[in-house]
Amino acid sequence: MTITIERICMRGNLSLRILVAILVIIAVLFIGIPLGALLLRVPPALLLVSLQDPVVLDALFLSLLTASISTGIVIGFGTPIAYINARCQYPGKKIIDTITDLPVVLPPAVAGLALLMAFGRRGLVGQYLNLMGIDIAFTTIAVIMAQVFVASPFYIRQARTSFAGINRVYEHAARTLGASPLTTFFSVTVPLAMTGILSGAVMTFARALGEFGATIMFAGNLQGKTQTMPLAIYGALQGDMDSSLALAVILVIISFAVIIVIKILTEKEEAVS
Repeated sequence: MTITIERICMRGNLSLRILVAILVIIAVLFIGIPLGALLLRVPPALLLVSLQDPVVLDALFLSLLTASISTGIVIGFGTPIAYINARCQYPGKKIIDTITDLPVVLPPAVAGLALLMAFGRRGLVGQYLNLMGIDIAFTTIAVIMAQVFVASPFYIRQARTSFAGINRVYEHAARTLGASPLTTFFSVTVPLAMTGILSGAVMTFARALGEFGATIMFAGNLQGKTQTMPLAIYGALQGDMDSSLALAVILVIISFAVIIVIKILTEKEEAVS
């Protein structure tokens, strides 16, 4: 008889269930206690007062703006890449997949340094841009580039998986009825993969919103220009603990909302499949 995990959880002996309960409690406490300590240090009144601080407002606005732009850029170039890698075989495909996935495991500081070496004033590409009067490093554009660099794999991987999992019978039916490849893609393929695409987009936005290492290396920490919420937390920690805590709580709330959205989208995808 095959013994499944569900049967073990439901009918396992008492010692096994106690062990599982202890492990779950330890995991929950390990994550929950630090978050609870953070939330307890920032009562609603303090949060509202901190939201009137120009540093907090500038960082919040810049983070939401750059993360939104970065997500849009990633969706724009990541969707065709994900579709091609999910459907097509071509020389060097594994190398391309590896390169697009690399930022997931690459330390953010290394990513920032690499961007600086490429697009800084004396960088591989930046030196020529500088001759044309174009400076990218330590600007808002640098923030967006850093976010796109580190967050793009989260969308590309999710979209690639969604495109690969589509039943192509529907696409063949659309083509049989006279739809062009482009029409089939937008009217059939994308709607079928939409749940995964949205889930990847949400994860990309969250990753861009929380980016720190690559941003501070490539864009710096200039209020109103390159100082996103993670950078503002780091800066405020030196002298304004209330602002630092308020920004941290805001990021926790946004992160929690992101997880809820992803779970809802995942449940819908499982229900459809």
